[in-house]
Amino acid sequence: MFYGEYNHGIDNKGRLILPSRFREVAKEHGIEKFFVTRGLDRCIFMFSDQQWQLEEQRFKNLSFTKQEARHFNRLFFSGAVEVVPDKQGRFIIPQYLKDFAGIKKDAVVIGLSNRIEIWQTQSWQEFFSKTSVDFEKTAENMMNLS
Repeated sequence: MFYGEYNHGIDNKGRLILPSRFREVAKEHGIEKFFVTRGLDRCIFMFSDQQWQLEEQRFKNLSFTKQEARHFNRLFFSGAVEVVPDKQGRFIIPQYLKDFAGIKKDAVVIGLSNRIEIWQTQSWQEFFSKTSVDFEKTAENMMNLS
């Protein structure tokens, strides 16, 4: 559903713009609101309302008696906030999430099918540089898992 890599800046009001292609997809699928929260690898995860409900159900089913599950759920859900982009596709990312991801004024917004990730530009470039070299090897290993 969401695909591609887009560079965007944070405006002086703290808003990020959802890439136009993502806005088109959202409109096609009747998506009006999203949820953003702490992601993995120091990025921000962004889910459509429908996908958020699926993720929430999956994580709610983790046993609260397991310490790792409690820790994950605390960080994941305490960071979550609903966002509704305006007509131009702009939305505010809370400061605590920008701090978590190290985002100050520039961001990379990437589509990963059922979710969107928002990265601090330099962090994304470093991640991409490190992992893209082993892309073929990773693909081989992943295909052997199935």
